[in-house]
Amino acid sequence: MLNDILGQINDLMYTYLLLFLLLGTGLYFSIRSRFAQVRLMKEGFRILTEKAEVEDGKRQVSSFQALMISTASRVGTGNIAGIATAIAAGGPGAVFWMWVMAVIGSASAFIESTLAQVYKTKDGKDFRGGPSYYMEKALGKRWMGVLFSVLLIICFAYGFNGLQSYNMSSALEYYIPGYSESSYPMIVGLILAVGTGLIIFGGVHRIGFITSVMVPIMAGAYLLMGLFTIVTHLPQLPGIFAMILSEAFDFQAIFGGMAGSAVVIGIKRGLFSNEAGMGSAPNAAASASVSHPAKQGMVQVISVFIDTLLICSATAMMLLLSGVQGEAGVLDGIPFVQKAISANVGTWGIHFITASIFAFAFSSLIGNYYYAESNILFIKNNKVLLFVFRCTCLLAVFLGAQADFSLVWNLADITMGCMAIVNIIAILLLGNIALKVLKDYETQKKAGKNPVFKAENVGIKNTDCWK
Repeated sequence: MLNDILGQINDLMYTYLLLFLLLGTGLYFSIRSRFAQVRLMKEGFRILTEKAEVEDGKRQVSSFQALMISTASRVGTGNIAGIATAIAAGGPGAVFWMWVMAVIGSASAFIESTLAQVYKTKDGKDFRGGPSYYMEKALGKRWMGVLFSVLLIICFAYGFNGLQSYNMSSALEYYIPGYSESSYPMIVGLILAVGTGLIIFGGVHRIGFITSVMVPIMAGAYLLMGLFTIVTHLPQLPGIFAMILSEAFDFQAIFGGMAGSAVVIGIKRGLFSNEAGMGSAPNAAASASVSHPAKQGMVQVISVFIDTLLICSATAMMLLLSGVQGEAGVLDGIPFVQKAISANVGTWGIHFITASIFAFAFSSLIGNYYYAESNILFIKNNKVLLFVFRCTCLLAVFLGAQADFSLVWNLADITMGCMAIVNIIAILLLGNIALKVLKDYETQKKAGKNPVFKAENVGIKNTDCWK
């Protein structure tokens, strides 16, 4: 009964309140920044080639590594199973609205990541920051930052990481008869916990290194599979795009059943896949060593586009070109993807999807953990507390592989929704600061300089790193 109640709260929060709040915020910042997410795309890719500074013989986290940490968390099993569920429930038209949400929502990603850079703090030789930090420093509301941190930790460290572990474990059911009733889930959970522990106890630099290697390889392989599917079905491609557009603007798709319409499902899927405006990615954005906060804002826009316009679209094309019809509650999620890939390339495609699930989910484990660690340190920077927290995170990974905690999943969804609401309030109140920072960057760039930020030049106070 509790699970049913949580499910109803979840539906109400995501279908109405959060959907329009995040969409409206994205539109507002798109207009205020003159669509900086599109105008400055080329500049964002140039920034990715910049190297981080070296301090005491140790190189800081680069823009590229911060991008990979945030992309590691954004790119998860939702990019595979989530898109399949969206198409099965909302039809091909949902894909178009997913694209629209990526473009609009990325404006919020720019604002929140720029603010995270402005108000980041130094922790030894590393930087850390995020929504909790700008809530405390810019708004003077530590209680608000602590609330946000608690919500994020519950959601990412325990809820989402338990789910990612379960997704990896359950992917093996195809290969091992009676898998869920055997001791294999416990063994898989133990292996995942040990592997995760080896990385997270190595600190942010090990996390940055692992994700900067793992994410490009796994995303590249997945995109190549999508490209192979498109090339081998090239004559069908114009028809697929025509179907996506026609169903996106079909009356039933727009207004039918509201919560189940292509518009709502597409926007929800795009929004909650790329996490733009949710307040999670700024935790990674703050870790980068850059000369100007706006640089990392532009880089995080690229992460949103990688997640939705590339990886989610690759899944959509593989599904729609297969000719396999998905149906909500009957054939959706991973089984829909497996059947579609098998129709495209044969049974070896099922093995590829299994490998992709493992790669995507494991990278999410690492990225999600990094977000949670940054927020534990905000609440209290204590080595004993951090050690205990890391152990509980590994326990969540271990237990997650053995059971589908639907109750925990619903709680994680609700805490993520509450987290997003708190963050949206903060970025709407602080948006003018991020826009001033953007103006400062563009002014310096027009003068032919490599922009270097000084907080006092734009009237910003309470910063630790930009004096």
